[in-house]
Amino acid sequence: MPIPIGEKARAFALKDQHGNVVALEGLRDRKVVLSFHPLAFTRICTYQMQDLERSKEQLDALNAVALGISVDPVPAKHAWAKEIGVKHTPLLSDFWPHGEVAEMYGVFRRDDGFSERAVYILDGEHTVRWVKIYPISERPSIEEILKVLESL
Repeated sequence: MPIPIGEKARAFALKDQHGNVVALEGLRDRKVVLSFHPLAFTRICTYQMQDLERSKEQLDALNAVALGISVDPVPAKHAWAKEIGVKHTPLLSDFWPHGEVAEMYGVFRRDDGFSERAVYILDGEHTVRWVKIYPISERPSIEEILKVLESL
């Protein structure tokens, strides 16, 4: 079950595609988009991360940062980011313990071994303000995400 709106987000620290540790706590006072996606090197996940990358200036203007999260290991994240042209958006590896962050956020699909396609939006205090779980085959709307951020 997803973390309910109004509750505090669960703290985590994961490595990005460059091997750098990104901790939620280190993003205090910034709005955060947690963009869970099932697997790297898949079509919809690629579009999902490219949408975030293309929206970086808008996110910056809204004092927001987007984080892509999947169960892929760091080397796969690195190769995928390079292949799809993602240079500024951190793509975080929830590889080990496998799916632990997705599990904490209630979006891990145990039978499949990967997360739902889901987006959490946190305010500057890291309270959950919006959450949406999408069908695996549906691309999240970056326009909808930006509108939610603008309203915070």
